[in-house]
Amino acid sequence: MNLSPAFTGVFTALVTPFDENGIDYPAFDRLVELQLAAGVKGLVPVGTTGEAATLSPDEAAALVARTVKLSASRAFVLAGAGSNSTEHAAEAVRACEAAGADGCLVVTPYYNRPSQAGLERHYDAVAAATGLPIMLYSVPGRCGVEIAPETAARLHARHRHIFGIKEAGGRSERISELRAACGPDFVLHSGDDALALPFMSLGALGVTSVVSNYAPEEMVALVAAWHRGDHATALALHDRIFALAKALFIEGNPVPVKEALALRHQMAGTVRAPLAPLAPASRTTLVAALEEFAGANK
Repeated sequence: MNLSPAFTGVFTALVTPFDENGIDYPAFDRLVELQLAAGVKGLVPVGTTGEAATLSPDEAAALVARTVKLSASRAFVLAGAGSNSTEHAAEAVRACEAAGADGCLVVTPYYNRPSQAGLERHYDAVAAATGLPIMLYSVPGRCGVEIAPETAARLHARHRHIFGIKEAGGRSERISELRAACGPDFVLHSGDDALALPFMSLGALGVTSVVSNYAPEEMVALVAAWHRGDHATALALHDRIFALAKALFIEGNPVPVKEALALRHQMAGTVRAPLAPLAPASRTTLVAALEEFAGANK
């Protein structure tokens, strides 16, 4: 299963717009179309950035199916399907397959903090539930557990449709460790916009991005510049988006990026509890970063 060409680029971790009636589907549709127009390679509905933990199963399935329809095969649809219940995660990947997704992004179980043996049991069960390509998702800052490179390698060897990992541990050396353990056909994606360039320099193919919700053209240009060997342009684009990337994580994702999109009148900044609106001091910092980013693009 060679998915390297499909994942050489930017995948957008889509926010889920809300209004007083629930999901704001027209705003979601506009967001997806903007991503496709910018040339992203993939769309990730129902992930962490999409507030998956607060979506009902019906809402999640509807968003995945809608993304598939809107994409019309113009981008790879990698649907979020994680849970801290192995049974629920298996149900989620089956639902994503039924909705027409091209693959599933499956985060490590959060709160439970399983051992590496527990992670293997979890992903073995999820892999048995679907034939769709599965991308592992390691984000220890949220989940309290990291997928060891050796664990990823064993899972990849047993289940060839476990094809890669979204690495969001914040350590560049993880990319080298994963490459050494899992081999050259294992797809590596940065899960952190600010680390996209250093991760690609070590072998990652692209980034699953939060920033691209707001600035898809710049993220696409950064990754494209790196892959065509124009490293000076890639570095300049990294410098341009760096302060923005930091500001979009000044509070828990996706609160800042939704506020940024609201300031641009693309959608309401509404988030579901237990998330709260952006604090005034954080909003001031965010606005300054957005103004700096806009000025750099003039």
